Amino acid sequence: MIGIDIVSIKRFEKFLEKFPERALKRYLNPDEISLIGTSTNRAAGFFAAKEAISKALGVGISKECTFTDIIIHKDNKNAPYFTLSIKIIEKYQITNTALSITHDGGFAIAVAKIESKRENTNPICH
Repeated sequence: MIGIDIVSIKRFEKFLEKFPERALKRYLNPDEISLIGTSTNRAAGFFAAKEAISKALGVGISKECTFTDIIIHKDNKNAPYFTLSIKIIEKYQITNTALSITHDGGFAIAVAKIESKRENTNPICH
């Protein structure tokens, strides 16, 4: 399962200006907030990542998968990765994940890949 999301950094800056601290706390935990620091690019990238991950699950951000069910991390080489809540891992039988985030041309883009033991519900052949 693959999910992708794109966020306008300029639009995200306006969102953060309007709701400075409350905006970040709505979709990030304290550890994630410390990872982004003061970078609007990173904040937009983390938002895009959570959206992409929820799309890869096929549910979007919803009652089934909230922002708090997804946690973005950085490894020792500064590459992003994510963990999911036990509820999500068990429900979707997640076996492997991958994440890429990029910022360019005024946009933050994220692509997430999720592998699962569950059978594909959208076969390409009948």
